Amino acid sequence: MSQVYAARRARLRDRCSAAGDAAALISRPANVRYLAGGAPPGAVLLLGPDEDVLLCPRTPVPESTAGHVDDELRLTVLPAGHGGDPAVAAVGVLARSGADSLAVEEHHLTVARHRALGSAAPGLRLADLGTAVEHQRIVKDEEEIACLRIAAEIADQALGELLESILVGRTERHLALELERRLVDHGADGPAFPTAVATGPHSGRPDHRPSDRRVEEGDFLSVTLGADYRGYRCLIGRTFVIGTSPADWQIDLYELVFGAQRAGREVLVPGKGYRDVDRAARQPLEAAGHSEGLAPRTGHGVGLEIDEDPQIAPATMGKLDACVPVTVGPGVHLPGRGGVRIDDTLVVRPEADGGPELLTITTKELLAL
Repeated sequence: MSQVYAARRARLRDRCSAAGDAAALISRPANVRYLAGGAPPGAVLLLGPDEDVLLCPRTPVPESTAGHVDDELRLTVLPAGHGGDPAVAAVGVLARSGADSLAVEEHHLTVARHRALGSAAPGLRLADLGTAVEHQRIVKDEEEIACLRIAAEIADQALGELLESILVGRTERHLALELERRLVDHGADGPAFPTAVATGPHSGRPDHRPSDRRVEEGDFLSVTLGADYRGYRCLIGRTFVIGTSPADWQIDLYELVFGAQRAGREVLVPGKGYRDVDRAARQPLEAAGHSEGLAPRTGHGVGLEIDEDPQIAPATMGKLDACVPVTVGPGVHLPGRGGVRIDDTLVVRPEADGGPELLTITTKELLAL
């Protein structure tokens, strides 16, 4: 893997050189991990003109969930009791090398921290690196996709086990906690995000936080969860009916959302516009009269963060590339009654390779539990 991280850093260094920047300072944790293999708490990565250095406020803990730092990187730990900022220390290292410019992640730095960097080396020109690393992270290599595939398998296992248990009478909060425990039991480092369980009138809401409401017969039950495996995060969402015979309105609404989600999945091919994918999933719901209350986007990228670019939304410009993992998850919520959400994580693949690769495989049939 050292060669992989070195190649990623080389790509970024080439970009900085083309922009006239002698070095780059990476402070956003997910970006540090992408380029360095690990992101110990508080660490920053300096891509210097001569060598790359990972600066940490304390000695990294072995076998941490923050990842294993590339052995080829020079690791500098600030002296105990120093209390300093690794980013400021990195600027000092660069200034002593004679470099005259540094690209920084302004979108991640606070104003106070940016000022501190300027004060530490007044002669150093600070430029904005922008979201160069985030853009580089969009297309995944097969090692990254393999981690996402395992994360999806773990999430599928946890959800499958829950469906085999007795649900009536249990609270949303209790079910969410049980799902997160099962994720860890099956090998996840933890949940990819706070697990969402929504029942009855809460179901189908994308922003619902589990409450003490208990599952009742006749409820829709919406579950959205994901696993974090070696830093890579996936997402799956399913909706079920509690009881043996769903109401007609529940069947109709489920079939509508399922059809919309399928339409979005089917257009996940290289070259397709982000907003075209959103339109494919959104149009059936709008045509059925559900324009109001739809989520502002249909999906998004996943990887070292659960919410990455690209954004699958109506106004987002850009086109899909191969090997880009995204979620597709339309939903409809009827106030006071409940609703349906169906989410999958998929990898964009060319049609010659079979089209989009579905990572989350729990059935999308409307199950009565």
